[in-house]
Amino acid sequence: MRAATTNNACAARTRTRARSNGSARVLRLLLALCSLTVLFATATPAGAADAPTQAAYLADRLRENPVYVTDQLPREVPRSTAPDFARLAKKTGVPTFVLVLPMQSSTDGRQLLGAVHDRLGRDGLYVLFEGADIAEAMAFGVRAPADAAVTVTRYETPYDAGPLLSFEHFADVIAQGDEKATARAEAARETYRDDEPAEMYIGPSDRRNQSFLTGILLTGVPLSILLLAAFATRGRPKKPALRRLALGAALLSAAAVTLTATVVFDQTKSSAAKPPTPADLSARAERVAAGLKQDPVYADPESPRVLDARQLDRLQERIRDFRRSAGGGPVYVSLVPQTPESESAGDSELFAAAVHAKVGGDGVYVVADPDDGTIDVYNHGLRLDSGHLSFDLPDSVTLGDSRADEADDHLLGERLDTLMTFLDKTPRTDRPQSEPAPAAAPRAADENTLPPLFSTDFWPGLFVGAFAALLLSGLVAGAVWIVRVLLRRRSPVPEPSDRLPLTAPTEPTTSYLRHTAYAELTALVAGFTDPDDRARAWDHLDAALLLVDGDPGRTREPGTDPATLVAVIVLARAGRAALTGGAADRCCGVNPLHGPAAHRHHVRVSAEGNRRRLLPVCEPCRDTAVAEPGGIPGRLLKLPDPSLGNTRIPYYDMTDGPLTAVPDGIARLIDKVRETAGVH
Repeated sequence: MRAATTNNACAARTRTRARSNGSARVLRLLLALCSLTVLFATATPAGAADAPTQAAYLADRLRENPVYVTDQLPREVPRSTAPDFARLAKKTGVPTFVLVLPMQSSTDGRQLLGAVHDRLGRDGLYVLFEGADIAEAMAFGVRAPADAAVTVTRYETPYDAGPLLSFEHFADVIAQGDEKATARAEAARETYRDDEPAEMYIGPSDRRNQSFLTGILLTGVPLSILLLAAFATRGRPKKPALRRLALGAALLSAAAVTLTATVVFDQTKSSAAKPPTPADLSARAERVAAGLKQDPVYADPESPRVLDARQLDRLQERIRDFRRSAGGGPVYVSLVPQTPESESAGDSELFAAAVHAKVGGDGVYVVADPDDGTIDVYNHGLRLDSGHLSFDLPDSVTLGDSRADEADDHLLGERLDTLMTFLDKTPRTDRPQSEPAPAAAPRAADENTLPPLFSTDFWPGLFVGAFAALLLSGLVAGAVWIVRVLLRRRSPVPEPSDRLPLTAPTEPTTSYLRHTAYAELTALVAGFTDPDDRARAWDHLDAALLLVDGDPGRTREPGTDPATLVAVIVLARAGRAALTGGAADRCCGVNPLHGPAAHRHHVRVSAEGNRRRLLPVCEPCRDTAVAEPGGIPGRLLKLPDPSLGNTRIPYYDMTDGPLTAVPDGIARLIDKVRETAGVH
């Protein structure tokens, strides 16, 4: 009996031990599973772990209103445009939910839309804007060609079309249905494979170019008209009618340039962004300030979380410790993106100042950007050495290092903890210190407004236009001169007599006189085709040939002096006039190269004093003598005098040649030539 009892007891102890061992194994297994759960949770990327939190916040916003526009982009997409999005959303024909958020650098758009839909629990078309561009669109429980509409919008709308026009384009494609939308998407890919649609707006640099061009044209065109008119009428009498005509054309061109420029360059905006309201510009600072009044650490709910629960608890604990420390005080940490489209234009100092004003309490304001990982610190009213905070804070804290650049959360938790250590060690001051007032951000209303057309580079354009007009006139004058020289060399045809007063020089070169004398003399010789011509013009031809020893070709050879060449020209022109029955008895006494004279007039022949002489004059010289007597000395023909070192003097003062007889008429010139040659 004792043995049996003993065996039973041993069996009982064995069963009890087995049950105990089994329970221990189960307990160990449960502990292992819990450990793995914690391990996987801590190993999950910050963006993925916090996506539900971000999605839940956005779902709550869409539950309040099917269109949610962030308050972080007032310069690009103001919150006040939400009713416009709602109006356009009705064109899709299906329930449509719109999210307008800043650029999501660490969150997949399709995953975010899916998470928001799961938490909202409503079927419909979900559209995500990142800034002004459609990033993703997904249909849940409704028939809508979301992908095709996104493709068409991306290809067919200009990049600067703006969010409202892009969304309207998107809604129109959705309304077309699956078949048409898909075909349109394929056509858009093919059409815009290499080229993008033309831009809708111009930028400030384009406006400066327009202003510069307008300035050039506004001075260049009128001044060119005046200069070319002066060149075309050079040598002619200064008739008021011609002046008025040229001036009127110049003024008319200036008015035409001004009117055309204002019509063609009529742009006033540089983008499609609507001007934000004051409420749009203050919404973000008010939201952050309200959050900081409840908790010293505010994490932007529209962005993925970058602090896990442990890091957040530690940061809050250290903030409490600093507040209780000697010379310490409140610390406010804002984990909010800083974008150029925000009310502060991406300036964290402006943002911190605005939040400080809304919170209404002094302290250290920390702005940590969850997108780029930068940390900025500003002291507002604490007894801390602000210079130490500004200049001695390590770059590894403010900017991060290579490890921070590679991490999704930019190691902000670790770096903020280091910042709190730095604040603990920051020297205290006797009096509170504050940051100087930051410069104001650019006015949002002016940021997308182009400068006036008649400003900026318009003024330099005026000077460039004037220079271009002078250059153009010089080029035209040079081209005309070259053409005339080439024509004279190829075909030595005498110039029409009515143009002589306009083209004849007052100080002709020897090459000009040689060419002109040859052309005039050969034309006179060729004109003797009728026996009666000998009676009318023989004396003129005979005297001209006497001057060149009977050979017209000698006029082009070196050795013939300028005075002789002028005499040949005058005699040949008078002879040709006699052949045609024209006036051949006198030539202009001011400049014999002007051709026939029509009157005799007392003219001033010296720029100094009032010396006058009775001379035969052509019509232009007569008009000048009457209207502007002082202009006659400048019109006198002057030739080089070898006895004076080739100094130019009036032709009639040269005593060695026959030209002294020109003022007395052609007959007297012929006699003078014959007397000089010894012919009677």
